[in-house]
Amino acid sequence: MKHIFQKGKDASKPTLLLLHGTGGTEQDLLPLASKIDEEASILSVRGNVSENGMPRFFRRLAEGVFDEEDLVFRTNELNEFLDEAAEKYHFDRQNIVAVGYSNGANIAASLLFHYENSLKGAILHHPMVPRRGIELPDLTGTSVFIGAGTNDPICPSSESTELQALLEKANANVQIHWENRGHQLTFDEVEAAAKWYEEKGF
Repeated sequence: MKHIFQKGKDASKPTLLLLHGTGGTEQDLLPLASKIDEEASILSVRGNVSENGMPRFFRRLAEGVFDEEDLVFRTNELNEFLDEAAEKYHFDRQNIVAVGYSNGANIAASLLFHYENSLKGAILHHPMVPRRGIELPDLTGTSVFIGAGTNDPICPSSESTELQALLEKANANVQIHWENRGHQLTFDEVEAAAKWYEEKGF
């Protein structure tokens, strides 16, 4: 997978896995990483799917309707890539915190839904429920931040609260942060995520 790796100053810190939104690239979320943890290593990945020339992490059938078969395939692909990257760049595979926006948040949530210990934590900006009707792995010890907009036309507030409930049922520690906005990622939301990360002591 096309990516950027930047070695951090402190090897004991998590590696921040950056996952862009639809039409983004591996450059998009780099400024976010420095706001969250200046000393952490960064692994920023570009989605392998193209929708009318726009990079994505998995296919969709329509707005808000995921291609589940492709989602499962791409989630596995990303999980295997993380195994390979940890070996190649010598970072702790058990100490990855995902930072995803929109489509990137959805693939990060899908990692949590499908693979135990795939992520130590996740910052999900405007995610949706990746799949319904499956049993999640035990997420004890996994901390998740959900950033959501009360007026988000793409990701209704019910999606955020349902995702929170499903993750909590699997024993994850979840905090949801509401902005009275739409789908855009605001400075206040990024600040709230950074504060959450600091409080969790990653």
